[in-house]
Amino acid sequence: MNASSLLTRRKLWQRGFLFSIVLLFLAAVDLTAGVLVAPTVVFLTDKNRTGRLNLQNPTSAPVEVGINFSFGLPTSDSLGNVTIMLQDSNVTDPRSAVDWIKAFPRKVVIPPNGSQVIRLLAYPPKGLTDGEYWARIVVRSQEGETSLPVAGKENQITTKLNMIMQTAIMLKYRTGKLSAQLELKHAEAKKSDSTVHAMFDLSNRGNVSYLGVLNCRLLDKDNRQVSYKKIDLAVYRDMRRRIDLPITKGDFKPPYQVDLLISGQGRDDIADEDMIFGNDVTWSTTIE
Repeated sequence: MNASSLLTRRKLWQRGFLFSIVLLFLAAVDLTAGVLVAPTVVFLTDKNRTGRLNLQNPTSAPVEVGINFSFGLPTSDSLGNVTIMLQDSNVTDPRSAVDWIKAFPRKVVIPPNGSQVIRLLAYPPKGLTDGEYWARIVVRSQEGETSLPVAGKENQITTKLNMIMQTAIMLKYRTGKLSAQLELKHAEAKKSDSTVHAMFDLSNRGNVSYLGVLNCRLLDKDNRQVSYKKIDLAVYRDMRRRIDLPITKGDFKPPYQVDLLISGQGRDDIADEDMIFGNDVTWSTTIE
């Protein structure tokens, strides 16, 4: 092997060594690091246009935090997968509150193990129709720079990383007469191997987001519970949700029955005074 080939192999080995070190370093990084944010939803009203967001830095290093506003509602695809796409500019949705919600301060450095209160104020335009208006409070935290280890004495490489974390908290501004109404437009359930797949098409018919709990049970011929799923539900416009109910091992007998109950009761993450309780939705079907 000539000198050129040896040099090439040596460089490739050094790059591979550095890449392995980078992977090990990143695997050791606490990706949950950042600020703690409370509450998970902020409610403002035409009677109380101010709110608070509490930030806490649980780390031993100062954290720089920035507050911005975006618009983004949960949407679902044909398979029932739910995503949220944030829109930072050119928001034309009539229910957007992005342009008239302000935060004080917008930027702050929180000391180690310290905390900070962010004041939120609403300046709504005149003539808003009754209902709920939405914005996402985007909390972006940035920790200090961290240096990667050096690959070796030759061709030394030093890289700095900025660990940036971001979370988006829903803000809801309510005005006038409020109503929560959910419609089940379509529902179906099918069995595939040892799982029952249930699909629900939901539509919000009120003027606020429908907040509730979706409970779905799979029962056997003797009314014994085979499996059970429970999820917190938020429907802003139209939403498709998929629930997979496994047929667990046991002496369960077909035919099976799927029971659905959606109710505003049972949300332990939102205080009762912030809930707009709407209708309950029930549905049931039998599967051979």
